[in-house]
Amino acid sequence: MSSVVSSYRTFIAIELSSDIRRRIKEHIDQLRSAFPDVRASWLREDNLHLTLKFLGDVPVARIAALSDAAAEAARSNESFDVIVSGCGSFPPHGRPKVLWIGIVSEPPASPLPLGEGGVRVRSIAGGITPEAQPSRLHALQNVIESACAAAGFKRDTRPFHPHLTTARLRSSKGSRALAELHREMPFPPQTFTVSELVVFRSELSSQGSKHTLLSRHELG
Repeated sequence: MSSVVSSYRTFIAIELSSDIRRRIKEHIDQLRSAFPDVRASWLREDNLHLTLKFLGDVPVARIAALSDAAAEAARSNESFDVIVSGCGSFPPHGRPKVLWIGIVSEPPASPLPLGEGGVRVRSIAGGITPEAQPSRLHALQNVIESACAAAGFKRDTRPFHPHLTTARLRSSKGSRALAELHREMPFPPQTFTVSELVVFRSELSSQGSKHTLLSRHELG
């Protein structure tokens, strides 16, 4: 007898273009080929998304309210371009645990006061450097937080650092050399237009995570 699922593990994200996902996959394949013995969980090409808000377990009965909040946030923002560029690792010092590729976007047309929209970030090898001007991406993420909070979902108080996780390193053996190659490998800047928000369900298994689209919301 199958059990009834009472909640979904959910997140709100931006989908990447197929071309950018392919280029990131090529980057990952080069790293895996150079370090086949390093224990790491590599992101699959179809799981490469830019997460804007992770909510964790949400009751199934509340999924509609979450989708409505995402729709409201999407309606209040026009489409804009972002640039995928720069490779780094977390933490920036000590044993690396996460490999990432950076994301930057332009300032909003009407800048938000600092503290409301966070700060714009510039990706650099080994870390993320804050800049004084909030970006369009930070403005969008801030609106998502506000819409979700108004709908009764917990606000995330951690600073928002936009990035694409490519791998989670599971052991120290070879991790520093792998992270160094990742940071040194060129990843030519790739631009794509953010035109919608997507609410995903994430299901974990021994084969990795499976992402299922729950709702899609066009910006503007």
